[in-house]
Amino acid sequence: MRPFADSSVSTIVAGFVAMMTGYTSSLVLMFQAGQAAHLTDAQISSWIWALSIGMAVCTIGLSLRYRAPIVVAWSTPGAALLVTSLPNVAYADAIGAFVVCALLLCAVGLTGWFDTLMKRIPAGIAAALLAGILFEIGIEIFRAAQYQTALVVVMFFTYLLAKRLAPRYAIPATLVAGVALAGALGLLDFSRFHVALAHPVFTMPSFSLSAAISIGVPLFIVAMASQNVPGIAVLRADGYTTPSAPLISATGIASLVLAPFGSHGVNLAAITAAICTGREAHENRDKRYTAALWCGIFYLIAGTFGATIAALFAAFPKALVVSVAALALFGSIMSGLTNAMQDARQREPALVTFMVTASGLTLLSIGPAFWGLIAGVATHLVLNARRT
Repeated sequence: MRPFADSSVSTIVAGFVAMMTGYTSSLVLMFQAGQAAHLTDAQISSWIWALSIGMAVCTIGLSLRYRAPIVVAWSTPGAALLVTSLPNVAYADAIGAFVVCALLLCAVGLTGWFDTLMKRIPAGIAAALLAGILFEIGIEIFRAAQYQTALVVVMFFTYLLAKRLAPRYAIPATLVAGVALAGALGLLDFSRFHVALAHPVFTMPSFSLSAAISIGVPLFIVAMASQNVPGIAVLRADGYTTPSAPLISATGIASLVLAPFGSHGVNLAAITAAICTGREAHENRDKRYTAALWCGIFYLIAGTFGATIAALFAAFPKALVVSVAALALFGSIMSGLTNAMQDARQREPALVTFMVTASGLTLLSIGPAFWGLIAGVATHLVLNARRT
């Protein structure tokens, strides 16, 4: 019963906001990729079910095992990759490519290679990487103010007042105020909402070298560079020293088991994880793991109802969702920037890391987190390498 005793209103809301942010940010990509590949509604629903179950089991299991807020999510860059690549291969071959990606993830986790890599990344660069990843989400609240000014302004000042009077309940109060005002302004639309259970659809994998090269290997690279590296950086930035190898292995195994049902892979989360690892989730760092537990529970509910969750989140105005997510990340962004600038020798590499990551730079279908890390490490080596 300890997890329930350790829970609070703030951890439950943090878990819900993390789940909501993950689904609303990229669920549409799955529908887009599935429709482009002419998948049936049942196959798309199974795809969402498989991802949700994998995320739920890994998030709940790993958080309980290590008593740390370990959040697992699908690969959003991977879903974007599938929008263009999935229509060009047979679906069974794509499933085989998902299996190849999962096997590569298992290999990286079981060999311990990932732990070795992470230990060589300077702490300042890791903190700057976190801040850069979250920055794009953080500024969305101010972009949203341009087209839903009243809603965003009320939510922002509700957050400030609650932060002054009752910091632990700042995000729950902001969410309640946002939903209430959205309803009053007629911005909630439940007209397309309906309840339907998901039914997993099994597809026997077939293996094609071209599919493995065009889908499997890129999915693996994107998962490592855009999900797992920043995911570990988020944990490290908030003081959690959980070994990374078991986390990568667990997500790889879950991806392998669920691939025949459509899952293109589950990996460590970064942005949604930061919602659960920050002080807004719970003042006591040792109890923040319950925020991840609740996120996993909400994943489980969402997966059970499959595509229904998309209609539910579509009822909320986008400005409400992005504003709550941004405000929930303020603490993590501040922490990342503070830690990034503590060591004078690492300030410039950390600044480069932050700027490249926040810029949104994408090359070779690999997102900005990877290139920010590469740029920061390169700057660190050039400026701080020993001179003979």
